[in-house]
Amino acid sequence: MSLFSLFAILISVTALLSYFNERTLRLPPSIGVMAAALTGSILLILPGRLGLFPIEWAEDLIDGIDFNALLMRGMLSFLLFAGALHVNLNDLLKRKWSILTLATAGVLLSTFLIGTTIYGILAFLGLNLPYGYALLFGALISPTDPIAVLGILKTAGVSKDLETMIAGESLFNDGVGIVVFTMVSGLAIGGHAVHWTEAAELFLLEAMGGVVYGLALGYIAYRLLKTINNYTVEILITLSLVAGGYALAAQIHTSGPIAMVVAGLFIGNHGRTFGMSERTREHLDNFWELIDETLTAMLFVMIGFELLVLDIRPIFLFCGFLAIPVVLLMRFLSVGGPISLLKLIRSFPPGTVTMMTWGGVRGGISIALALSLVDSPHRDLILLITYAVVIFSILIQGLTIGRLARRWKIPDSPVQG
Repeated sequence: MSLFSLFAILISVTALLSYFNERTLRLPPSIGVMAAALTGSILLILPGRLGLFPIEWAEDLIDGIDFNALLMRGMLSFLLFAGALHVNLNDLLKRKWSILTLATAGVLLSTFLIGTTIYGILAFLGLNLPYGYALLFGALISPTDPIAVLGILKTAGVSKDLETMIAGESLFNDGVGIVVFTMVSGLAIGGHAVHWTEAAELFLLEAMGGVVYGLALGYIAYRLLKTINNYTVEILITLSLVAGGYALAAQIHTSGPIAMVVAGLFIGNHGRTFGMSERTREHLDNFWELIDETLTAMLFVMIGFELLVLDIRPIFLFCGFLAIPVVLLMRFLSVGGPISLLKLIRSFPPGTVTMMTWGGVRGGISIALALSLVDSPHRDLILLITYAVVIFSILIQGLTIGRLARRWKIPDSPVQG
């Protein structure tokens, strides 16, 4: 099947499920379309397993979509830029130390805690998952997904202070998570340890290089935007920044995701204020909001239908259910530890750790990283427990975070940091 045919089917299914959600389920758009796609997968799998009708056509269709390549090498750039475009940079800077600590130390601590705990549980169940692979699962599931988080926070009703912390952490911790995932992959799959100097070099090249590269892209685009007043051309400039800039990042071996976040923050704050007319700002906002909502819906549909190609063994499914409370508990500890230290220099409203734990939604990035694993006896197990955590995270945490926010009624914090 051609790439265009796959896209046509995917966009058509997304439109139909979005319509169904809007008319019947009335759930938040991204959650609703994924729930409908997940239900459709189950309705196909159960009769198919009973031999009532063949489902090979559906499995072949989903298997023909390279989820990892589509998200990590294409959709992610547009989604991150669109998400960062509407984040207030001043709010982000006020909480810079909190966000930086959670996006770095929090991810590293979570990776170790989740990996070690899962290793112990699976060993008790008689599943000999090597410790390196357990850490690999910890690395891919620790970063919160900015796509899922930003989409859900729009309707959650959390305080501005907490929304900035959750969104800021999710925008930056995926870059750290990918670096950690790469290093652990070298140990677990490549069979060689990564020296701390290599890790530091990789981090500087990927993360810090991504920041510098994103600033350069944002500044170049801003200078171009400032010299014209034609919203069509200006939108094309932002499109070229995202598509061309992300493609070039892969060639110069720097972090494309971090570059897109930084460029989006630059254009969304400095560029919008000093380089655009009011008419351009309105058209630009409408365009990128449409891109954001459309691609997010397509991504969540793919997550729902990915169930069709998973190896669903009872023992794997049981491990997936066990992994859900483990990930939540370790998220609580990896957030609570750094915040306890940060309380020495700033105050946090009651319930902050609970809200950040429950609001740390996992999504497509975790699944894409799991799918990037090379074939091995452990790949199917890691993929299924990752899928179980992501589905719970989006459906249950995503649908209930608003109630939790109303229960705590967390106010904005007056203290910076």
